[in-house]
Amino acid sequence: MPSNSTTNSWLFPPTTSEVQFDEKWAFVGKKEKHCEPDDRARGDCWDHTAIDPESRLIVSPVVGKRTAEAVTAVVQDFRRRAGGRVMRLITSDEYPAYPEPIRAAYGRVVVPPRTGRPGRPRKPYTELPAEVTYATVHKERENNRVVEVSTRVVFGTMAAVLAALALPAVSWAVNTCFVERHHGTDRNRCRRKVRKSYAFSKEWDVHRAAALVRHFSDDSCWPVRTLRQRGAEGRWENRTPAMAAGLTDHVWTLAEWLAYPAVQQK
Repeated sequence: MPSNSTTNSWLFPPTTSEVQFDEKWAFVGKKEKHCEPDDRARGDCWDHTAIDPESRLIVSPVVGKRTAEAVTAVVQDFRRRAGGRVMRLITSDEYPAYPEPIRAAYGRVVVPPRTGRPGRPRKPYTELPAEVTYATVHKERENNRVVEVSTRVVFGTMAAVLAALALPAVSWAVNTCFVERHHGTDRNRCRRKVRKSYAFSKEWDVHRAAALVRHFSDDSCWPVRTLRQRGAEGRWENRTPAMAAGLTDHVWTLAEWLAYPAVQQK
């Protein structure tokens, strides 16, 4: 089953300067270990997610098999929604499928000039801008508990990573805790994604639709306690991730969100 992202175009994060990528496991019909090799309509299903840790905005979800194609889709979709801007810091776990899509999304193809000498000319290659900084989180576990967390810089330098961490108010170390916190909240609100449940999805399209509704309705309709601010009268005012990202000025009702046209007519 091919992975897919949503086609909504209005969720553009103008303030995003950092992104965290991660994947969340679920299954459709039955778990992968019980599927036949050619059964692509059932089995493990992953939510590939890109989140802005400052506003908690779910920028890009891609629902599908855990493949390099799905990772490429979520990275490319995030880049499109961010207007092609290079993020100050990109983080993920050590899933090895991320480096090449990040290189392809933010790099530029360099065609070496001909030297005039005999022999085959050098092949074009992709060169990353110096401002692209990508780091991964490595977790050491003992008895299913995390005992140590370390960082590996994939693109850029450690000095650039430390400089990026010195700017935002939400992160003081390379981490994926914001996207992982969202995974836990999503499992709590979407019964079909609970790890041990009889309420799992039976059809792939239904699972994908439910996942996308949950992700994007969270952005606009569910206030996050840690995003609230004091108003002019000193009272706490709730804010959603979309409000924190500057995309809207109020908490949307679910009815308002569902009735909003996906394609705006000019």
